[in-house]
Amino acid sequence: MSIRLKDPNEMSFLDHLEDLRWHILRSFLAIVFFGSIAFIFKDFIFNKIIFGPKSVDFFTYKTLCELSNFFGLNDSFCINEMPFRIQSRTMAGQFSAHIWTSIASGFIISFPYVLYQFWSFISPGLYQNEKKYARGFIFISSLLFFIGVLFGYYVICPLSINFLGNYTVSEEIFNDFDLSSYIGLVRASVLASGLIFELPIIIYFLTKIGLVTPEILVKYRKFALVGVLVLAAVITPPDVASQIIVAIPIVILYQISIYISKIVIKKKS
Repeated sequence: MSIRLKDPNEMSFLDHLEDLRWHILRSFLAIVFFGSIAFIFKDFIFNKIIFGPKSVDFFTYKTLCELSNFFGLNDSFCINEMPFRIQSRTMAGQFSAHIWTSIASGFIISFPYVLYQFWSFISPGLYQNEKKYARGFIFISSLLFFIGVLFGYYVICPLSINFLGNYTVSEEIFNDFDLSSYIGLVRASVLASGLIFELPIIIYFLTKIGLVTPEILVKYRKFALVGVLVLAAVITPPDVASQIIVAIPIVILYQISIYISKIVIKKKS
């Protein structure tokens, strides 16, 4: 007996919910699978990646030191020490950090597959000529996400860790950071940057459904720039140099989003 697949155009609301449930389940299983692999390789994940920005030999610190010497600023931007320790003050602190770090790693690694599941869910409602862009959508979205993750890890994380690790209000106080606080900063910086770099993709879909137009983006560009500076101030240390470094790529992404929105409107017309 043959099984007839349901036509997406004839599916009821409950059928769509059932379809969505399976896409979410597949995404969840992918995150769990890659998270389990990350759980096994905890030594590499923690010693090389998570605690990498805590070392004075980290790539970003060495690059800043080389640039400082290149521009004749001597050792102005060289990092010689990280005067803080990381401790776990709860019984399940290290195990909990291990679990949540593995889940976050699983999400980052499986992001292209999660995007594929998202596209598979919305593709039945697209025109045939739009479906052929599936590979390009997944590739570009994943590329932007991974660039954002790298930007968060190699720029925002070391800037924040160096500033907060060296900040002190008195010589009588020694910085002992809790493990969950340190990992939370790394995780938030990386994931937030990855999602922020998806701005052009978000604008593309908002333009497709008519919620955003190039005119709106241009009209509110000044307000967007203020929002970018506020966002940069939230996710970076409170110094001007760090905020400018973070704000520049976001401003560029916003400008790219305007051009993308114009292209979408042009193709519609």
